[in-house]
Amino acid sequence: MKIAVLRERREGELRVAATPDTVKKYAASGVAVCVESGAGLGSAIFDEAYAAAGAEIAPAAADCARDAGIILRVRAPEEDELPYIPDGAMLIGMLDPYSHRDAFSAWNRKKLSAFSLELLPRISRAQSMDVLSSQSNLAGYRAVIDAVAALGKAVPMMMTAAGTVAPAKALVLGAGVAGLQAIATAKRLGAVVSAFDVRPAVKEQVESLGAKFIEVPAAESGEATGGYAKEMSEEYKNKQRQLIHDTIIKQDMVISTALIPGKPAPVLITEDMVKAMKPGSVIVDLAVASGGNCPLSELDQVVVKYGVTLIGYSDMPSRVAVDASQLYARNLFNFVSTLLLPEVKWDDELVAGTLLTKDGMTAHKGFI
Repeated sequence: MKIAVLRERREGELRVAATPDTVKKYAASGVAVCVESGAGLGSAIFDEAYAAAGAEIAPAAADCARDAGIILRVRAPEEDELPYIPDGAMLIGMLDPYSHRDAFSAWNRKKLSAFSLELLPRISRAQSMDVLSSQSNLAGYRAVIDAVAALGKAVPMMMTAAGTVAPAKALVLGAGVAGLQAIATAKRLGAVVSAFDVRPAVKEQVESLGAKFIEVPAAESGEATGGYAKEMSEEYKNKQRQLIHDTIIKQDMVISTALIPGKPAPVLITEDMVKAMKPGSVIVDLAVASGGNCPLSELDQVVVKYGVTLIGYSDMPSRVAVDASQLYARNLFNFVSTLLLPEVKWDDELVAGTLLTKDGMTAHKGFI
């Protein structure tokens, strides 16, 4: 068995799917690893480090992927990369299947077994493979750092001879992994933090981090299968809009993380809300790649509208690429070593839950 680790070609993607640490582990399992030259540079990993760990270094993607049984990726391959990937190989990464349905036919023509790790069932046995949690955790952290960098005021309370500097106020919309880390980071920096989520079950987690949980008084719950959020009724949305409006006008920073799997991101911050915010305040929209929680956010841009800075980076974990790659590579190693080597456990629920295509056919029931 040979594993190929290809350089990511999407603009702004700095992560890599294997590190020298995981290369050593694959080699110890008797698996050969080939790394495309330069694949780790965005994460401060040089070819020499991979070679010292036991990897072969190939000058180009075609050379690296030749005869490989497993292709490790961060993102789905671009169309012009597919000719390099051997027919019948296993393609593993965060393949973003909801946005890449049109790629399934090309993967099927090559009879690829494509595994999308964002679809991993949320069960305890899968925690060490959970790419969404590891990457979202870093995204939540970096979102606060970017918000503070764009904010024209200090975050913690400061007592000076010239007077007192009031602490910054931060609102986090969505209390999943990214949201909870955003809350923790903002609190560590000294902000006064509030948080909103449609799932009442997360109230205790929010409050345990020292934030105030704001909630819509309603019997309706936003909890869906697997701990994800679901779409709410129009009555709830109307109450939600008023609650967020009344809260957001007092904030200096807003970190918005709300997503619904397979659907456009819910609009939580309207144009009227942005107009009502304090001049100089900042919004970081982590849902921008799915349409955004604010319609004024622009993909991969930082813009100022009505005096408010909107940050719309679509690949926030890449802004912490060194740690993001380390965690992601370990997630992949745990998945591959547990479920695919020495042979694939096709009947395992984790394999079935992530398998998109196999033997020239779409295999995942959610995409058939």
